[in-house]
Amino acid sequence: MSELTLFLIRFAYLAILWIFVLSAISVIRSDMFGARVPETARGGSAPARSKSKPPSRRRGSPTHLIVVEGDNTGARAELDDAPLLIGRGNDAAIRLDDDYVSTRHARVAASGDDWFVEDLGSTNGTYVGSVRITQPTTIGLGIQVRIGKTILELRK
Repeated sequence: MSELTLFLIRFAYLAILWIFVLSAISVIRSDMFGARVPETARGGSAPARSKSKPPSRRRGSPTHLIVVEGDNTGARAELDDAPLLIGRGNDAAIRLDDDYVSTRHARVAASGDDWFVEDLGSTNGTYVGSVRITQPTTIGLGIQVRIGKTILELRK
């Protein structure tokens, strides 16, 4: 082989190695710190949210989301703060200490009088009952939502 061919092979190998290293660093960074979320996806600025009137609630509708089984049993979030982010990240409304939970794992939001759970592209999935969901799914009082080894429910 010519010297030029060996040089090009070494250069290609080095380039592929660096691409691998940089992609590994990117994955580790996003797992540790989470993905950046635009302000519009967070529901706007805090002062704008505090001025808005909370939605009127019918009698018998759920008031909070609570962890009923898992390491964080008893953790809860009020549905007045919806949409609720669930995951390991610091920006989560319910922060779960579970190795099978992603940084930004799922979201619970309202549409009219109905509540929905949506998987946010997590690795291990979100389950309503025993069914893995792939799109926003309606949940009600007492319906179990499993995220990793943790089970959550809507309660009054």
